This record gives sequence, C-alpha cells and structure tokens, in this order.
Amino acid sequence: MLEHIHLLAAVTVLGVLEQAYFFLQVIHARRTFGISPPSISGPPEFERIFRAQVNSSEYFPIFVALLWQAGLFFHQGLAAALGLLYLYARYCYFMGYRASSSDRLAPIYFSTGVLWVLVAAAALGLLHFFLSHYVGLNVLRLLTA
Repeated sequence: MLEHIHLLAAVTVLGVLEQAYFFLQVIHARRTFGISPPSISGPPEFERIFRAQVNSSEYFPIFVALLWQAGLFFHQGLAAALGLLYLYARYCYFMGYRASSSDRLAPIYFSTGVLWVLVAAAALGLLHFFLSHYVGLNVLRLLTA
C-alpha cells in the first residue's frame, strides 16, 4: 500500500515545510518592520510578504486535495511531479511578490496552470474509476483493443 502513496506523502511534507517557511518569513517581516499581531497593514514591503503568505495558505488545501486525488486515481508519479512543479512555482511566486507585486504574475499563472492539470488528472482518474467500478466499462481496455 505505501508504495502507492509514498511520493504523494513526500510532496505533501515538502508543501507543509514550504508553508512553514512562508509563515516564518511573515514573522521575520513583522519583527523587521515593527508590526505586532493582529495588525496586517504597514509598509508595502511587509504587506507584500503578508499577502504572499496568506494567498499561498489559501491555495494549499486545494493543492493537497488535488495532489492526492490525481495521485490515487490517475498516476502517483505524474501527480508528484506536478506537485513539485507547483511548489516550485509557489516559491517563485512568494519571492517575486516579496520583491514587487508585478513579479508575482508569471509564477501565479504557472502554478494555476499546474492546478488545472491536476484537476484534469483527478477528474479523468475518477471518471475511469466510476465507469469501470459501477458501469463495468473499462475505457483503457477499449482504447488498447
């Protein structure tokens, strides 16, 4: 069983570590700019770091759900590779947003594209499962016949 999920688990742990890194960056920025919680406004430099972290946190549950669904129902290796691409794009997004609000655009578009590929893989995998399990129609067998 574990050989079917180990890559997904590794990418999930990397994603959690990335989120922790983003949280630590906000803590550091709060100290640097003297902004105590619960305040969320301050110099533009702080606000960009804060927004990058919050935005990344908002998308993380969506990413994890899609990663696991695509990995379990479509292909673990492909889902894990896409997961690594997503995490790299999110890191580039965070660093770009930290520097300038316009530097966040290319990485956010790329990471959104990766999420859509995960959506497609999860949907196709689930569709195949439901068709083969409940209808008795194995699409893959039909395509190779």
